[in-house]
Amino acid sequence: MASVIGSAIEELDTPALLLDKAAFERNLGRMAGFFAGRRAQLRPHFKNHKCTELAKRQLAAGSAVGITCAKLGEAEVLVEAGIDDVLIANQVMGPAKVDRLAALARRAKVRVAVDHADQVEGIARAAERAGSTVGLLIEVEIGMGRCGVMPGEPALELARCIVGRPGVRFDGLQAYEGHLVAVKDRAERERRVWEAFAPAVATRRAIEAAGMPVAVISGGSTSTYAITGQIDGIEEIQAGTYPTMDWMYRELAPEFEIALSVLARVISRPAADRAVLDVGLKGLGHEFGPPKAKGHLDADMPFHLSEEHCTGRSVPDWPLGSLVELVPSHSCTTCNLYRQIHVHERGRVVDVWPHEGSGRPL
Repeated sequence: MASVIGSAIEELDTPALLLDKAAFERNLGRMAGFFAGRRAQLRPHFKNHKCTELAKRQLAAGSAVGITCAKLGEAEVLVEAGIDDVLIANQVMGPAKVDRLAALARRAKVRVAVDHADQVEGIARAAERAGSTVGLLIEVEIGMGRCGVMPGEPALELARCIVGRPGVRFDGLQAYEGHLVAVKDRAERERRVWEAFAPAVATRRAIEAAGMPVAVISGGSTSTYAITGQIDGIEEIQAGTYPTMDWMYRELAPEFEIALSVLARVISRPAADRAVLDVGLKGLGHEFGPPKAKGHLDADMPFHLSEEHCTGRSVPDWPLGSLVELVPSHSCTTCNLYRQIHVHERGRVVDVWPHEGSGRPL
C-alpha cells in the first residue's frame, strides 16, 4: 500500500479513489470555523468516508465533540482507533449486537438511538451484565418517515422508561431532517428545517419541565449545518459529506470544495462522441445521478453506468488509455466501495488511508 506514495496519480492503477488534500483540509477548516464559539458543535458522520485517519483529522480540526456513525461495526472500528466518544445514530437490536454494544461501552463513551421501550430493555440488560453504561438518545420523528417516536408525550413516556434504569443513561434526543437536505432553494430549505425541528425542541422542553435533564439534541447534515447550527436547543450537528463532497451536495453547499474523485481510464472509443471507462456501478455511488467529469461539471456530457463500465457521450477527444477523474453524485456510497483512499497533493500521492469501516454490514 505504501509503495505508491510519492508516485504521480497518473501511475495509479484504475479505478482508484482519490482525495485532494488541499481541498479536503480547506473543507475541514471551513466547517470547524463555522462552529467555533457556538453552542452547537460538530459531530462528523463517519458514514461519509469510513476512514479512521480522516475522522481523527476532523476531530483535530476543532469544534467537534466526537464522531457519529451508522453501525455498531463502525463504532467498534472507531473505538479501536482510539476515538473515545461515539454516537451510533441508529437503533441496535438483536442479542449478539446488544452484547457487543455493552462491551464497547466499557471502552469508550458510546451513545445509541432508541425509539421503543423494548430497545431500552435489551440494551439495559446487556449493559448490566457487562458492567457498563450506554448513553441513549430518543430518536424523534420530524418528517423523515423512517425511525423515531412521535414528538411530545410518546417521547416523554420513553424518557421515563430510561431515567433511573441501571445500565443506560438518558442523554437527550436525536432528530434527522433527511427529507429536507436536498431542497434546492436555500430559503425554502431554511424555513422547512426550522419548522421540522420545532416539535423536537418543544419535546425537549417538555421532558426538561418533567424534571429530566436533556443534555443534547443531535441532528443536522452538510446541507443544513448553517441552519441547524443556529437553532436554540440543538447541540450537535451530524454533518457527513463536507470533507469529501460530491457534485450533488456541492450544489447545495457550494462553500465546500469537491475533494473526492474516482480515477478511471478510457478503455474503448467505439464512436467519435463516445468513450467507455473502466468503472461502473460497483465503483461509483449513483443514488443522486450518474458521475460527472472533473473539470467539466457543467458540461452536457451524460454518463451511463453499468456494472463495470461508465459510458460517456458528447465527451472531449479523450484518447484510448487516457485518465479521467469522475466526481460521483454520492460520496458516502462511493467510499464504501473502496478499501483505501489515495491522498494527493500537486499531482502526487502523499498518503494512502485505509477505509477500516467500509464493507462492514454488521
